[in-house]
Amino acid sequence: MSIIEWIYSAGVDIAGYRLSLMEVIGISFGLASAVGGMLRKVWAWPIGIVGNAILFFVYIGVTMGVDDKAPLFGQSARQIFFIITSLYGWWRWRQVRQANHSGQAHAITPRWATWAERAGLAVTMVIGIVVVQQVFAMLGAGWPAPRWYFWADAWIFMGSLLATYAMARGWNEFWLIWIGVDLVGVPLLWHSDYLPTAVLYAIYAGFVLYGFFVWLRASRTERPDGEPAAGALSPAN
Repeated sequence: MSIIEWIYSAGVDIAGYRLSLMEVIGISFGLASAVGGMLRKVWAWPIGIVGNAILFFVYIGVTMGVDDKAPLFGQSARQIFFIITSLYGWWRWRQVRQANHSGQAHAITPRWATWAERAGLAVTMVIGIVVVQQVFAMLGAGWPAPRWYFWADAWIFMGSLLATYAMARGWNEFWLIWIGVDLVGVPLLWHSDYLPTAVLYAIYAGFVLYGFFVWLRASRTERPDGEPAAGALSPAN
């Protein structure tokens, strides 16, 4: 057994299901990042990046010959985009905290997106789903999966990407987008036999509702952030 096969096979059997150690570790980092995001802590972003890197290999394991589950191309591909978007969020929250919240516990003040920003999210979501599901369908042409499978995977991919971007911007809508992702994500992951992640998504559903009201209260009681000055927008700061 190679080291890669050993890493993928590590886990415990529970009620006839093989609980993957990699999947558990990955979703644990994801949950920690979600808690940090609700608390508006900058450390939420690097913690999330570690979880994204682990989960990328979990969801694409079948293509490496070490797993026999259905490959979730959307789930694996979105981890790459999560990392890219999270790097942006990490950078932006640090700059906003430095410009507006120096010495305070939180990095940003949440706010509602403007109507123009919401329109941008909606248009990107629709176009993205149409394009992405075609890509996933071509990649998974050899797998016995129904057409709806790729539409659902594309919905999760685009929703997750836009939710992460909205979180980086500090928009309350990011929690609502996550609810939409969870409504599709839980049954799809369960159907695909990724049970730990499906359970995590179900837990997220309640956590997301709580987090939404936490951010909503903050957006009503705290002074809005100003954008950092151009000279402050340097990764070195």
